Amino acid sequence: MEPRLAVGAVVLREDGAVLLVRRARPPAVGSWTLPGGKVEEGETPELAIAREVLEETGLRVEVGPIVETLVLEREGFSYRIVDFVCIARGEPIAADDVSAARWVLPHEWPSFDLTPEVLRVIDRARTLRPRESTPSDR
Repeated sequence: MEPRLAVGAVVLREDGAVLLVRRARPPAVGSWTLPGGKVEEGETPELAIAREVLEETGLRVEVGPIVETLVLEREGFSYRIVDFVCIARGEPIAADDVSAARWVLPHEWPSFDLTPEVLRVIDRARTLRPRESTPSDR
């Protein structure tokens, strides 16, 4: 099966928290993971991730660099996921195909049963965090 193009976002907050969502649809219903989804026809991965995060959490993100690309095959689904590091402010509200969304601090990650792939992507993203603009940059 040829993997379908998808995107994921490691959305970081200044205090080190990362945005996690609980999946409401297959694959991995009920698991906590990074926001993201399928790239629609005619859409760039950057536009897709901004759209997916907004649809799932109500947050607008500043899309940064690509963290990595990986192939994920589970429960009969096959995706080539392009993961981006992003920044956002505000409180998420679960919507679209997620049942919960929240900021999670590093010391809380173990209680969310994150997959090794998610933990690896978060770790890599923290080294690539885009620099937030300051008033003097504008």
